[in-house]
Amino acid sequence: MLKRQNFKVSLAFAIGFILFSFEANADFQQQLDKMYTTKTVDKTVFTKQILGLNDDDQDKLILGKSFFRIPWVEAPSATTARDGLGPLFNANTCVSCHPNNGRGSIYNKNHTISRAYVTRLSIPSNGSKKHKNMQKYSGCIKEEVYGEQVSINGVYGVPFEAKPLILYKKNVITYPDGSKVTLKQPVDGTQNRLKDLQYGKLQRDVIITNRLAPALIGLGLLEQLTDEQILKNQDIKDENNDGISGKANIVYSPLNKDFRVGRYTYKASAPSLLHQTAGAAYNDMSLTNPLFPLENCTKNQKECLDAPKGDNLRGDTPFDLPMRRIEAITFYLKNLKIPRSTITQKKGEKFFSSIGCIKCHIASYTLSNGYLIKPFTDMLLHDMGEDLSDGRKEFKATPREWRTPALWGIGKYRLASRQAPELLHDGRAKTIEEAILWHGGEARKIKINFMNLSYENREKIINYIKEL
Repeated sequence: MLKRQNFKVSLAFAIGFILFSFEANADFQQQLDKMYTTKTVDKTVFTKQILGLNDDDQDKLILGKSFFRIPWVEAPSATTARDGLGPLFNANTCVSCHPNNGRGSIYNKNHTISRAYVTRLSIPSNGSKKHKNMQKYSGCIKEEVYGEQVSINGVYGVPFEAKPLILYKKNVITYPDGSKVTLKQPVDGTQNRLKDLQYGKLQRDVIITNRLAPALIGLGLLEQLTDEQILKNQDIKDENNDGISGKANIVYSPLNKDFRVGRYTYKASAPSLLHQTAGAAYNDMSLTNPLFPLENCTKNQKECLDAPKGDNLRGDTPFDLPMRRIEAITFYLKNLKIPRSTITQKKGEKFFSSIGCIKCHIASYTLSNGYLIKPFTDMLLHDMGEDLSDGRKEFKATPREWRTPALWGIGKYRLASRQAPELLHDGRAKTIEEAILWHGGEARKIKINFMNLSYENREKIINYIKEL
């Protein structure tokens, strides 16, 4: 009898301890939610800073925010803190491409192509040592006349490089239930991608691809993921035979002088947020910095090479954007809140999992501080099929491979940009449904599973994704 009573006491204690632990953990998560998430439902949804910064961190964030938002100017200028723009460039400020820290759009209100839509160039390797080294350390082989990215603007006396063209053809998708969706597919060919080339012809074998500026959401939280958390989801040889064979991109870090797991950009070609920030400043505004120290001119662009450069010898740095300022911009981006998610579409959540979306869009990770984040990405590269191939290699990423995009906050994109978001790497998808229908390669079976659902159940998945 005594043993039975002791067992009951022990069981009651164990249950009580479990309930206490659960409640304590739930309370802890709620506290972190207040720190990291926002309930904002207006255009500022992606601009709120996390809580708990000390005075020094707050100063650093404000400095970074200012360099992110306030325009850079042509050199030489009395505004020496912000001169050095160009000589060739696309935009004069980060926020030009990321309105309210949100996703860019292909067109401006007057239907001209926006600065958020950039054209990138590369050429295939000829097998030479030079080309192999460029692929290994830069990720791609630059086009000789125009470089890696086309600049649509130039400072006074420096011709811009070219202007982008966008031509689409219709691609009609028919569901098994008979309903149809018309996709817009970019038309291939150099003549359909660029016009008004100012520095002569492109190389004959040039590869042209376009990128649309992404929303800047959860970047600091994603950087807190360990390499082990990312690599454990690799299945390069598809050993579990589920058709999904994600792999990490391994990329060179000019800051650390080593090779690391890629985390950012559409092909995971940047190993850190600082690297991505420095690369964007260099490619989009031609701001030299410690990671990208050379002027962004090719040997064929005399006006660019001869243009005045910034008087930026601040202390011992010769760069337009010294390390301290790159670090400040990065700090600002790292410390932005994510929109708080409230899931009401429970059946949509069930279908999202059952048809296989969750295999690549992995829901959650626990950070080192115990916080559970739900970005819905595995941060890995996947073969997405020939229709999404852009012909371009970036480090280990093949032309058909793309990093799984995080889905958190996708339903809030419209708030920040104040218009319907354009999805995928080049904005070709006008809706979440269209983005799903572009899935091929490893994701083809999952797309077919989606298409075989009833209209009502497809809508449940889409509405669930909007709540993430």
